[in-house]
Amino acid sequence: MREVKGTILPLVSVVIPCYNDAEFIEQSINSALNQTYSNIEVIVVDDGSNIETKVVLKKLEPKITKLITQENQGQSTARNVGIIVTKGEYVLVLDSDDFFEPTFCEKAIVYFENDTTIKIITSYVSRLQLNGQNDVFEPIGGNIKNFLKYNCATGSAMFKKKDWEQVRGYDEDMRQGFEDWEFYIRLLKDGGYAYIIQEPLFNYRIKENSTTTKANKGKYNLLKYIYTKHQKLYKENFELLVNHLLHRIEKEEIEKVKNTKRIDFIIGNYFLIPFRSLKNFFLKSSK
Repeated sequence: MREVKGTILPLVSVVIPCYNDAEFIEQSINSALNQTYSNIEVIVVDDGSNIETKVVLKKLEPKITKLITQENQGQSTARNVGIIVTKGEYVLVLDSDDFFEPTFCEKAIVYFENDTTIKIITSYVSRLQLNGQNDVFEPIGGNIKNFLKYNCATGSAMFKKKDWEQVRGYDEDMRQGFEDWEFYIRLLKDGGYAYIIQEPLFNYRIKENSTTTKANKGKYNLLKYIYTKHQKLYKENFELLVNHLLHRIEKEEIEKVKNTKRIDFIIGNYFLIPFRSLKNFFLKSSK
């Protein structure tokens, strides 16, 4: 730790797992290096990237604290491998295609140092859309009851290394996504809460092939895995889970009704009527 103006600043270890991200990894690393908080180390884990990405990482290696290279093992393993070698009291995980604003660490440490019940800190999110129509997402944070329903934080977030050690890190069997949510459930199940800084200090790219996009495609299997792994916790909060699931079903039903009332659906349905009549006619004729 470094002493500045009589105050000992705890070391923050930024861990950036990287897999085939030549286009954005430099911006991600620079966002860690350019934090206004001065006591930082940056660990990058090359999780079996392609040659193009390795060339970029080699160029950036002199700027960072440590570059770890391994065969592709997935994001959970890459994060754990990076965190193991960190020396900081606090860990900030950052995906290689995203980036934080310069003041994030400075502001997060103040909250951590003044409230021992905080287990996770992240912020509002600037979502960078492919079509350029960006927006701001506001996660709600909160305690375990919130997180039993869905992930109320972001995958890139800060937590204490001792808490990561206590719950034995990320689940390395989860290679298809939702591993951050499952990790947060374990962090919070015995108390504490996730704090959300109410400023868009985190920038998240929405990409077609992102981990989150892939996870949403297989979300029912992932949900089953999480519900089964933490079944004791969900049994203890059975009513909360049932109410949440029923609410989701109700929302989906409302959306279905809305879609059937859209003008393009009505027009399309109207023009399909003659074709359906012809189809029925030929089906009857063939019998």
